[in-house]
Amino acid sequence: MNDVLHEADEVLLGFTRALRAAGVAVTQDRAHGFLAAVATVGADDRQATYWAGRATLCGSPDDLARYDQVFAAWFDPRDGLPRAQQREASRPSTAHLLPEAEGAGGAGETEEEDVVRAMASEAEVLQHRDVASLDAAERRRLAAMFVRLSLHPPVRRTARHRRWHRGELDASRTLRNSLRHLGEPGRIAWRRRGTRPRRVVLLVDVSGSMTAYADALLRLAHRLTRSARTSGGTVETFTLGTRLTHVTRALTTPDADRAIVAAGEVVPDWSGGTRLGETLRVFLDRWGQRGMARGAVVVVFSDGWERGDAGLLGEQMERLQRIAHRVVWVNPHRGKAGYEPLQGGVVAALPHCDDFLAGHSLATFADLTEVIARA
Repeated sequence: MNDVLHEADEVLLGFTRALRAAGVAVTQDRAHGFLAAVATVGADDRQATYWAGRATLCGSPDDLARYDQVFAAWFDPRDGLPRAQQREASRPSTAHLLPEAEGAGGAGETEEEDVVRAMASEAEVLQHRDVASLDAAERRRLAAMFVRLSLHPPVRRTARHRRWHRGELDASRTLRNSLRHLGEPGRIAWRRRGTRPRRVVLLVDVSGSMTAYADALLRLAHRLTRSARTSGGTVETFTLGTRLTHVTRALTTPDADRAIVAAGEVVPDWSGGTRLGETLRVFLDRWGQRGMARGAVVVVFSDGWERGDAGLLGEQMERLQRIAHRVVWVNPHRGKAGYEPLQGGVVAALPHCDDFLAGHSLATFADLTEVIARA
């Protein structure tokens, strides 16, 4: 068969899976590091690709020999680019079609598996892509992948106790049990403090500089709201721009697309200016100080471009940190190469944040849900 070039990301991810099958402990983080390293050095340089993989995918000296064998078998050395065998021209391009004849079942199953692997590889790459760089078709595919996200609400201890098989001695219940047996010694009762889900508050910047991310962030807020309700948690969502808007009710709609449309109809300052300090002060005066943010996990989604007074933003973030259990700032530019937090709003806010996370892809949204759950 003739050779044809494959999509670079597909072949590189296939190489990491081949290494894993050969016994090399290739984790997801190592695979992502390998893709980033090859993107830096260039996939057309075979030697650079070799050393990029060796530096990012091998965790011990025992992995080196297996790595060399798999690399030599996987990559064609003639042109320095990843190559693979050409699929038959008559093979259907969709994964759901079955072989036409029963006798060709074995070959058809192999070809179908190849297509499924390619589709899975594309989905894996898509979840690490910057949502601002996606076209309309890719955005629709990514929207369907949001169902993978789920939120386990963080919990807090309550003043009330409940029965438990170990923990703190429940003297009152132990004494009552003894009195029921006319003072004879009985079973010792134990107790522990109960738990309740912590409230999660999402503050989403929908100003002009965040337009490319606003749809994905509201879709994330919708998914977290629906997921938290099934587990007894509470998620409240507000949009920030030139004014503050409470959009939680709109996001309770089961269908994500309808929820986004409903939220867009409620928000009057979509793609407008940014007054983070003023809108945050309104939130604290009207909702946060009265209890919504007290003891909650508050997540601010913003790139930090503040048209108002950055000093006011710092003051309001300090107020927020005093009453919230944890403050998380999510910046879509945080995960990009060469980014430094130099914007006035970010500089003013960071001293009062417990976490500073990236928020530009589905993978970073999944990391955010883990941070919230651990809080």
